[in-house]
Amino acid sequence: MGNPRPKPQRLAEKLREIRLALGFSQTTMLRQLEKEEKMHYGRISEYEGGKREPTLMMILQYARVAGVHMEDIVDDELDLPAKLPSNVRYQDRKRKNQAQERKQ
Repeated sequence: MGNPRPKPQRLAEKLREIRLALGFSQTTMLRQLEKEEKMHYGRISEYEGGKREPTLMMILQYARVAGVHMEDIVDDELDLPAKLPSNVRYQDRKRKNQAQERKQ
């Protein structure tokens, strides 16, 4: 079966910290993550309690909502910025749909 992959020890804590710093209820957080039609708000509680680990794409959504890099969320040695949402900048990075729009 192999070795289980290591999991960030502070992930649940940081996800809760993000939601509270933004002043969101669990239901509002789910809406901000654009998952309200696909998931029950109880899933947020499971993430924050460490009972369930979000997918990489869900962590990406959290990062976008909080305005931080994914690394800030998953790296146990990094703290989240003191003020959220932060103002993360992705210099010289273009999203796939942005590049397609420019070609048209």
